[in-house]
Amino acid sequence: MNLSLLPSLRTGALLALLMPLASSSSMTDWAARRPATSPVRTIPAARPLQGAKPDPAVIAQFGLYDNAKLQSLISARGKAMTAISDRPGDYGFTIVDSPIINAFATPDGHVYFTRGIMAYFNDEAQFSGVLGHELGHITAQHGKKQQTRSTIAGIGMILGSVLAPRVMQSVGGVAQQVVGLGMLKYGRDDENEADGLGVKYSTKIGYDASHMADFFQTLERTEAQSGSSIPTFLSTHPNSADRYTRVKQLAAQAKQSVGNRTLAVNRDAYLRSIEGLTFGEDPRQGFVESGVFYHPDLKFRFPIPSGWKSQNAPDKFQMAEPNGKALLVFLGASGSSLDEAGQSLAKSIGLASANASKTTINGFPALVFEGDQQASDQSSTPAHVLAQLIQDGKSIYAFVGLAAPASFSTYAPQFQQAAQGYARLTDANKLNRQPEHIHIRTATGNQTLASALAAAGVPSKRYEELAIVNGMKTTDKLPKGMLYKVVGR
Repeated sequence: MNLSLLPSLRTGALLALLMPLASSSSMTDWAARRPATSPVRTIPAARPLQGAKPDPAVIAQFGLYDNAKLQSLISARGKAMTAISDRPGDYGFTIVDSPIINAFATPDGHVYFTRGIMAYFNDEAQFSGVLGHELGHITAQHGKKQQTRSTIAGIGMILGSVLAPRVMQSVGGVAQQVVGLGMLKYGRDDENEADGLGVKYSTKIGYDASHMADFFQTLERTEAQSGSSIPTFLSTHPNSADRYTRVKQLAAQAKQSVGNRTLAVNRDAYLRSIEGLTFGEDPRQGFVESGVFYHPDLKFRFPIPSGWKSQNAPDKFQMAEPNGKALLVFLGASGSSLDEAGQSLAKSIGLASANASKTTINGFPALVFEGDQQASDQSSTPAHVLAQLIQDGKSIYAFVGLAAPASFSTYAPQFQQAAQGYARLTDANKLNRQPEHIHIRTATGNQTLASALAAAGVPSKRYEELAIVNGMKTTDKLPKGMLYKVVGR
């Protein structure tokens, strides 16, 4: 959750979160098995929808990552690829502030890279190959085969769209989809074609596309090691065992097609460009520890229902019952008073009727209302909703709990306990928590990566993690002068 977003969240911004679930192009489903020699089909030229500006819904979910150097890199390489692509157009390229290792594209012509994936690239050739893959989804119009408009469902995040009556077909089904158990994704042929286009486009602008295949191995290692609730590429769309070999072969053919000229890798330049990159979760935007959500910048805390899944975003924090039977969303409420904020929220959620009452929650002025969402059609099962608004100084926050009417009484106590646990954050250890950053070091002699990490003060328990970040093994030798990554505050 972001300090600048929460206090000023308006009904329009809330409604942007309530859009139906849709697919997004995502560099994720590597399962296809087209032979390496298969040609990439020719794509007819046509102007796309204009996607130069990022989708406000995507930015609301992640936030922009404020790094002019990296934004310049993705814009420059993206425009160079667009110019030589099969479907030139007014595309956009944006880095978003998420630790998730992912890249995705929307059919309207915009490519997004997370800062999380930027940390795991080890040269410009890897970066460019993935960029070409995502651009390939746009130029091949893969997204239009599934949905005419896309936001962010394909990346495995918990979305606010479960609040919309029109997608509330059943609380369980929708909540399961939002936590990543039923995501839409591209088919094997589309992913294979995007691989081929990634090789084609990155080679045409002068990069060694074989390094894109090397990055697949990094993705597989992150998935194997993580065991995390934070989704990566491969957590929702498994990789294919033959992808590395197939893309290596496609890259070799592409190199021959340009006369076997020397193609760029630019390892050192890329590593220097990510010096200081925020790594992992940014605790300043909120973090979970021992079943409690803390927000150092906004200075509050509250408990999470035991065993529930959770997901933080710049504009909201969401908690889902493990089987998808209930959802609790914490977000900023718009209005100069509790009454005004309550009316605006009730309208945005689409309640048929709601009886509101003033009260106090843990010493804070509060307003509570409960009611049923309006049914969107005869086949839908609207949710029963409990909204608890808390006024903390000049800010008004809301806990919005949703469950099917038949099971609502089961989850109402958990909705209430979360709100009743809302309190000001005073613990200095939590208030002063800072994020980690990528730092670039230079090997001082012929040493292994493990010994270099030890010399840099990295704890031994993180050697394997940092080996994956560096795209190496801990036993790999680093010659004198070689750059490598470490992580620290």
